[in-house]
Amino acid sequence: MPFAKRPGKYGLYDPAYEKENCGVGFIANIKGQKSHSIITDADHILRRMDHRGARGAEPNTGDGAGILTAIPDAFLRKAAKTEAGIDLPAEGTYAAGIVFLPRNGADRLACKMSLEHIAEENGLLPLGWRKVPVCNEGLGPSALASEPAMEMFFAGAPEGMPPGTFDRRLFIARKQATHELRNGAHDRVSHFYICSLSPRVLVYKGMLSPDQLLLYFPDLSNPEYVSHLAMVHSRFSTNTFPSWDRAQPLRMMAHNGEINTLRGNKNKMFARQGSLESDLFGEDIKKYFR
Repeated sequence: MPFAKRPGKYGLYDPAYEKENCGVGFIANIKGQKSHSIITDADHILRRMDHRGARGAEPNTGDGAGILTAIPDAFLRKAAKTEAGIDLPAEGTYAAGIVFLPRNGADRLACKMSLEHIAEENGLLPLGWRKVPVCNEGLGPSALASEPAMEMFFAGAPEGMPPGTFDRRLFIARKQATHELRNGAHDRVSHFYICSLSPRVLVYKGMLSPDQLLLYFPDLSNPEYVSHLAMVHSRFSTNTFPSWDRAQPLRMMAHNGEINTLRGNKNKMFARQGSLESDLFGEDIKKYFR
C-alpha cells in the first residue's frame, strides 16, 4: 500500500491556514505512588473525550490520540532485556522514546544509524532498539495507509554526566536528528519522528481514535506498566489534516484550543534565532535551528 502523504495547496485549500481544536485530560497520584490504575483511569478519561475526536467517512480512523506517562522503569527493563537483549543502566541514567520510522527496511535502518550517530556526536551512549508491539487490526484505511514502523530507542548517559546535562544532550540530539532526517528534501524519511526521548516521561500516540489507543499499544494494557501520572489527548482537527506525528501529547505537554496565530508565532521565532544564546547550551544552540 503506498504511503499517503499530506495534501499540498489545491483549489480553496491552503495548509498555511490550518487550525485545530482538541481535548486534554490529566490524572496523578499526589503522593507519587505508581500503579497501573493510573493508566486505566487515564484511558477512561480519554474515552470520554470521544465526542471531541473528529472522524470523517471512516469511523475507525481518528484524528489522533495519545498518552504521556512516567517512565515505567521495571516494565521497560524487563521488556528491553527479554525482547531486545538490552541491559538498561540505573533509572534516571537512560532515556527511552518511541520513534516513528519508514516502513522500508533500508530507509528505516539508515534513520536508526543516523540517530545513533547523532546521539554519540552529542556525548550520549546508544543502548539499542526495541520493536514496539502494535495491533493495527482495527484501524481504518487512512490510518493504515500512513502508519509508520515503530521502535523504541534507548540512550544512556556517560558515567558522571549530571542529570541537567543529560537532558540538554538529549534535547539537542532529538532536534538535530529531526532537522537532518525530517526537514530535509528526502521524502523517503518523511515518516521519521521522535515521539519523546526522556529519562522521566514516555509518550505513546498515533493517528487513532480515543478508544483505539490501548488496543493499538499492548504495552499500555500490561499490568506491569505503572505510573504516578498520565496525560491524555484527543485531537479534533477542525480544518487540519490528521497524521501520526500530529497526534499529542507533544513530549512534555498537550494543548487544547485553536492556534490561530501559528504562522505568526513561527515567523517571530525564526526572526529571533540569530540573537539566541545560552551559557548552558553554548554553540550547540545552533544545532536546533532550521
